[in-house]
Amino acid sequence: MDIKQLWLNIQDLWGTLDEHPLLHASLGLLVLLVVALLLGRVARYLILHAVKLLGRQPALHWLNDLRHNKVFHRLAQMTPSLVIQFGLYLVPDLSKTAILFIGNVALAITILFLVLATSALLNALLDIYARTEHARTRSIKGYVQLAKMVLFVFGAIIIVATLIDRSPLLLLSGLGAMSAVILLVYKDTLLSFVASVQLTSNDMLRVGDWIEMPQVGADGDVVDITLHTVKVQNYV
Repeated sequence: MDIKQLWLNIQDLWGTLDEHPLLHASLGLLVLLVVALLLGRVARYLILHAVKLLGRQPALHWLNDLRHNKVFHRLAQMTPSLVIQFGLYLVPDLSKTAILFIGNVALAITILFLVLATSALLNALLDIYARTEHARTRSIKGYVQLAKMVLFVFGAIIIVATLIDRSPLLLLSGLGAMSAVILLVYKDTLLSFVASVQLTSNDMLRVGDWIEMPQVGADGDVVDITLHTVKVQNYV
């Protein structure tokens, strides 16, 4: 087959696509999806490789904590959904309804990976803090756990609001009527947070302290203080 015949076949195929808008739009979406996935792979490789090289510098060694906690991995996973969001308007014969629906789904995926990246960032900050002198006496794991819980709650609200194409303020206003249920569900978490604040602010308990609780058979060193529990290395 010569080049002229190939060009005529491409023109015939293009004319067929023009006669079938749905097929034309579906093919355009498929091409956009493939391009988005390829760019996601490229962005992931470039970001992780650059961070690995920069992490070898003594002044930027903290980047390794972010990399090990998959902060940059989560950020790179936002690339395909971002490409789809901005590339939808280039897809021919795509209806406004389809653009709105697919765009909202892509935006919700972007927000999801942004929330996961923020959660991974909190884990990385906890690892960095664990190597400081203050970590031996004051634990911030409880505060980090509370921050992650709030992050996931608000992230879920924003994702749902994005999928149903409504303002997050409408869902947040509805939480006021559910405040009693929320307080009942998270009662233990709120009480644990208050107790954790009192322990930390009054310096009542530190990691490394020896405590004895004969009623529960605990007798040893405090090894970890979290939002809900205090872990003790029992020597009895």
